[in-house]
Amino acid sequence: MKIVVNVLIIAVLFIGGCSSGRAESYSRAGYNFSMIDKVAIVAVEGAVKSELAKNQIADLFAMEFLKKGYAPLEQARVRALLEEQEFQASELTTEAGAAEAGKILNVPAVLIISIPHFGDEIAMTAKLVDIQDGTILWLGTGSGKTGGFLGLGSLWGAGAAAGSEENELFGGLASGMLGGVAGYALSPQETERAQRIIKRMCRTLPSRLTTEW
Repeated sequence: MKIVVNVLIIAVLFIGGCSSGRAESYSRAGYNFSMIDKVAIVAVEGAVKSELAKNQIADLFAMEFLKKGYAPLEQARVRALLEEQEFQASELTTEAGAAEAGKILNVPAVLIISIPHFGDEIAMTAKLVDIQDGTILWLGTGSGKTGGFLGLGSLWGAGAAAGSEENELFGGLASGMLGGVAGYALSPQETERAQRIIKRMCRTLPSRLTTEW
């Protein structure tokens, strides 16, 4: 009976409640964004440590930039070229370092993504940087919270706190869901929440298209 209850607890943890969020963004006045054709996402840093999850978030941003008429470079290519030049992750999170990376990648602008929170609440900031002078062309920030849904860290903590022999089932299931911290993918719920936030953030991103999709 206790095992059944524990399994039900896992199900409840993954049920989302009411969601809320905010987003705002600003772009440089008078700048001709039609001059930007290619964009490279050079950094996704913060609370998300898995490279697989970082790539998923980068792809969500790339999708929004494609809708606005930009051509994002494929992430594997970006990573390979920067590793070849021995760029450090800490360098890519600064405007000056990102601009230098953009010159290597031969793009006019680069995107830096920072994720200070990713759990019950998701918070993100994205900066589009001009590689010529390292100035910010566009800056967006957004956050969202869903009541009743625990993030990956919260779920793992709940499994560890269970403590009894019966709850080994809970821990085993949680471990399987996470798939290892180094390579876990975003859950469908996390992907949906992140996508909603990113859509709101990029809503006012200047478009290169005369007609938006």
